[in-house]
Amino acid sequence: MKPTPSQRWTRFQARYHEFPACGLSVDLSRLDFDDGFLPQMARPMTKAIEAMRWLEAGEEANPDEGRMVGHYWLRHPALAPSPELREAIAAAIEDVATFAESIHEERLVGERGSFQQALVIGIGGSALGPQFVAGALGHPMRDKLAVHFMDNTDPDGIDRLLGRLFPSLGRTLVVVISKSGTTPETRNGMVETEAAYRRAGLAFARHAVAITLFDEEASALYRRARAERWLATFPMWDWVGGRTSVTSAVGLLPAALQGIDTAGLLAGAKACDETTRATDPLANPAALLALGWYHAGEGRGTRDMVVLPYKDRLELFSRYLQQLVMESLGKELDLSGRIVHQGIAVYGNKGSTDQHAYIQQLRDGPNDFFAVFIRVLRARTGDSVEVEPGVTSGDYLNGFLLGTRSALHERERQSITLSVPELTPFAVGVLIALFERAVGLYAQLVQINAYHQPGVQAGKKAADTVLKLQARILAHLRRHPGQAFDAGALASAAESDDPETVFLLAQHLAANVPGIRRTGTGTSATFAA
Repeated sequence: MKPTPSQRWTRFQARYHEFPACGLSVDLSRLDFDDGFLPQMARPMTKAIEAMRWLEAGEEANPDEGRMVGHYWLRHPALAPSPELREAIAAAIEDVATFAESIHEERLVGERGSFQQALVIGIGGSALGPQFVAGALGHPMRDKLAVHFMDNTDPDGIDRLLGRLFPSLGRTLVVVISKSGTTPETRNGMVETEAAYRRAGLAFARHAVAITLFDEEASALYRRARAERWLATFPMWDWVGGRTSVTSAVGLLPAALQGIDTAGLLAGAKACDETTRATDPLANPAALLALGWYHAGEGRGTRDMVVLPYKDRLELFSRYLQQLVMESLGKELDLSGRIVHQGIAVYGNKGSTDQHAYIQQLRDGPNDFFAVFIRVLRARTGDSVEVEPGVTSGDYLNGFLLGTRSALHERERQSITLSVPELTPFAVGVLIALFERAVGLYAQLVQINAYHQPGVQAGKKAADTVLKLQARILAHLRRHPGQAFDAGALASAAESDDPETVFLLAQHLAANVPGIRRTGTGTSATFAA
């Protein structure tokens, strides 16, 4: 039996929570847990909050790699466990601000004039976080530098981006982000960009900045930036994962170059951190969010999370959260080594675009998800035009959000609604910190390590193996010019027991390497040099 408006109001009053210190509200009233759920989960959540307290104090939280996890210190350096770390974090924040100021005031310039654009080369968290912040807080009429991102090793994508930038490379600052300098996507982007600078008759080093480990042995990027005297080098630390690095120089430098208020961003993250340290789950927005995820997915991730921000500026938030949530929570083993296959799949776009895309399935298709609505109360800065008498575009947007929330609830689809007053640097910092903490707390509830990524490392190792096999195939073809080989013969020659992969690699070589040709169709095709 459907609840009456009066019953819904009573439930809303009990499950709607405001957190004035960070300008945030969390509404769990459209989740279907009963009155016993939160009391039942109070003890395990209190233990999870305590575990996070030890993590913030510097306890080893990533046993696979023997590392601390300290992204919370980035917005409150006084929490770092040693004076050296506290000084290093504070110095990095100050150095970012000073460097950005020197660019804006034209004390540092490119070979052809003051810097007007920045190209950020990174992958994963080294791109997604800065991209999200740039989209959420930038403005083409106010940005001090236009910021572009190279975040893949797709040659066509690289060509398109560098083609747009080529006329102004002499006024483009390049920010290369990699802990080691050997991450293939980032290294490839740097090599391609450096080649473009050479074609333009420019010195790459006079336009380049590195964000990397300050370690001569561990970072090839650090060694190169120092040897070639790049414009500046900013630190990354091994205790900050890429997906939680947006409040380090990784996110702060691109934002500062763009002219975004990075102090406000850090202040919002710090305020949310302080609020989410509350030991009472009902006074802790991240605990409430994590409990909502836990209930909706039955503690096993049985439902996907659909992120629905009703704000164009938050369009990239779901992509950012895909990495933060899925890389952190998608784990085969728990902390005891048992196979659990945990994880929460994340997807989303933005409202009200979604209402013309996949809301139809969310309402009428499989009930295999829960929604997270993100509501920004202030529609715009300045006056609004009335699109109908007494109604603005912002009124419509808010109406679509509330209407979609109700339409899903009518079909017993669960949802959480998060609200912030307006989209400021402070509010973006709050949202970043909220989801970081929720991920950590949820991981504690289901007893997994949120801070390693063995699946990612496995993929990198597999790719390296594939590239070595490709080199053997190519070498064999060139040693036997004019001789044709099918996939089986190539596999044997390349000492591989995987003719399928050999066939796919030979296809790629024939499409991309001059002199390598394919004859025939299907899997019986032959390849020759």
